[in-house]
Amino acid sequence: MSRSYILNLTTLFVSSLFMGSLVFAQSSMDSDKLEELIVTSSRVEKSLLDLPSAITVVGKDDIQLGRQQLGLDESLNRVPGLFSQNRYNFTQDLRISIRGFGARANFGIRGIKVFVDGIPSTLADGQSGVDDVDLGSAERIEVIRGPSSSLYGSSSGGVISLFTEDGTETPFVEAGITIGEYDQQKYQFKVGGQHEKLNYLVNASHLTMDGYRDNSEVEHSLINSKFRYDFDDSSSLTMIVNAADSPTANDAGGITAADIATDPRQAQARNLASNSGEEFDQQKIGFVYRKTLDEKHQFSLRNYYLWKDFQTFLPIGTHIRFVADDGVVEFDRFFFGGGGQYTYTDTLFGRPNRFTAGFDIDVQEDDRQRFLNNAGVKGALSFDQFEKAESYGFYFRNEFAISDTLELTVGGRYDMLDMSVDDRFLANADQSSKLDFNEFSPTVGLNWTASPTLHLYANYAKSFETPTFTELANPARDTGFNIDLGGFNNVRAQTADSFEIGAKGNLYDRMYFDVAFYTMQIDDEISNVSTTGSRGVFTNADTDRKGLEASMVVDIFEGLQLTAAYTYSDFEFDNVISNTALEGNDLPGLPENQFFAELAYTHDSGLYVVWDFLYIDKFFANNANTTINKSSSVANIRAGYRHQMGNWEVSPYIGLNNMFDENYNSNVRVNGFGGRLFEPAPDLNAYGGLTIRYKL
Repeated sequence: MSRSYILNLTTLFVSSLFMGSLVFAQSSMDSDKLEELIVTSSRVEKSLLDLPSAITVVGKDDIQLGRQQLGLDESLNRVPGLFSQNRYNFTQDLRISIRGFGARANFGIRGIKVFVDGIPSTLADGQSGVDDVDLGSAERIEVIRGPSSSLYGSSSGGVISLFTEDGTETPFVEAGITIGEYDQQKYQFKVGGQHEKLNYLVNASHLTMDGYRDNSEVEHSLINSKFRYDFDDSSSLTMIVNAADSPTANDAGGITAADIATDPRQAQARNLASNSGEEFDQQKIGFVYRKTLDEKHQFSLRNYYLWKDFQTFLPIGTHIRFVADDGVVEFDRFFFGGGGQYTYTDTLFGRPNRFTAGFDIDVQEDDRQRFLNNAGVKGALSFDQFEKAESYGFYFRNEFAISDTLELTVGGRYDMLDMSVDDRFLANADQSSKLDFNEFSPTVGLNWTASPTLHLYANYAKSFETPTFTELANPARDTGFNIDLGGFNNVRAQTADSFEIGAKGNLYDRMYFDVAFYTMQIDDEISNVSTTGSRGVFTNADTDRKGLEASMVVDIFEGLQLTAAYTYSDFEFDNVISNTALEGNDLPGLPENQFFAELAYTHDSGLYVVWDFLYIDKFFANNANTTINKSSSVANIRAGYRHQMGNWEVSPYIGLNNMFDENYNSNVRVNGFGGRLFEPAPDLNAYGGLTIRYKL
């Protein structure tokens, strides 16, 4: 993208802010006010404006209303600093990065903590998954856009917290269906309500879809439920029960630019020959107890358990070098843990003060095997090890009001993470290994209320990220067995020092704005340097990151709202011992510029129309910066009608994705082997649905 175009985008954004303020200057002060947002992802309840960090909140209508609900990115594209890919590949899962953290994952999410109702969806080794996230019952999403290890420990380059909606005071039942192109069918059933002291919400869904590309079929069933029992006004117990079953999720694989020109819907030949795809079933149960002792003392406890059975066929079966490879992976996972937190609110030196302290314990146990992939047929055992990660973290946070307008926040966390593998495939010797990581992560922040409508802040935060088991996997091979060795490689944990300044506020009670600038130095960043078969090879490199994020939400007039977000990212390799030629190159997999805009119109009659637009700048697909993924401009529109008939509510809706038929890639496999880097996105396609709710 040219510098002049960057300037034009920035000018457009700033002009929108200015024009919005002019509109509001002439608006009646009796107009509907933007609701004050209270967030809890900072570990305590606090106004969004009063936090000395960048946080974005996404509401229920932005998540659910008229959405196709195939991926979190449908609603998270409005978050500045966040970049997502891979909505349409259910095998590899959604890939999300925040300020560059997580962009280098070959699959799934890493470097970012994900929570659902206070229960982690991030494993003890740092790998996250959103297979069990239920968008059909999500009330809101809070995104911390920056290093958060002082609160959440390792792999907290950003935090995504989802919250399930409560049952309504009047009980209801709801059923819905969504039908879309590529044979999409999604069915949903939801019940919720309040019965004396028990609040409940249960949502179940079933999705089947053939997909845009060959070998991209998916079948996925999910049930998510939340039960909260209020013992009295000061204490409650919440239970979360979640189960997911996916017997089919096929992987079309990455293809070359030449393949795309020939047929973007084709699957990679190796993926077809290897029967590439995955299946899993998972169950999770969690408990959160909250108690307010008095106006000064509060505490909470949480406990959770997760079980997962998983199998995948990787696209590395029969190829030139070996007759067969260990391309079938299976594991049985048990993930459990808990934590506690205490908050004391009083005065210090005569000024308001709040002190919070807590602990987290997370334990991950994976019983993992690999088998030979004989052209899509599971063969002999070739790898067998028991993997265990234990994480113990202790944190504190203090908020002190220096004056009526200036607040100082100081915090820190000490983490101990032990990782081990017990090698049980001993024909090629014992590769058992252990690693220990210990780190203290401090933070300090200042928030200045310059006026009731303008808050300025600055913060420093240190974060760290340990390698996941996948990134620690030994890339060496035993040529006698034609298989990977077990044990660990020599990849080190990465650390980051981040400085951030920002401004946020509310103009005329009709426009919320948020601007943040940050600079980060990453030491020993965990980087993918190549791909062998379908598995990445990782090393460490120092990198520099600088970024600008700006967003606004404007009530233009009653019923019409504009949302806009702009992200500028300047990420470069600084020191690469393994390959000095990379120094000064841009980090691959991340666009320099990203711009999102949405116009949403709602009418008192129940009619709504929402149009959104996402521009993603070109970016490099490899460390050498020799391959480019071209820029894209994608627009979508959805519309619906919510009609009340007594106790009944009927809500039909329709949507168009990629309404201008843009040719673009939904995912880029960074440093992919053989130029097979790209996963083409669907062209213009439509969906529609109907939801019926009855109040009991």
